[in-house]
Amino acid sequence: MARAMFDYTKAVLAKVSFDVNLFCKELKKALTRLLPYEVEELKVWIDSLLKQNPQLNQCLIYLNP
Repeated sequence: MARAMFDYTKAVLAKVSFDVNLFCKELKKALTRLLPYEVEELKVWIDSLLKQNPQLNQCLIYLNP
């Protein structure tokens, strides 16, 4: 079940990556719902997404506590 949430989170983030505000909002929600090891995996995935969408860099503040 946890893997399904991780995959769902990635799908949602990919769909809202056109809007920085939506992306940040969904990222904050994801960080509260995912397990710690999934958050680490998500960071790696977001790094690859940022190469395609550099405008999302401002949302990285939520990944660094």
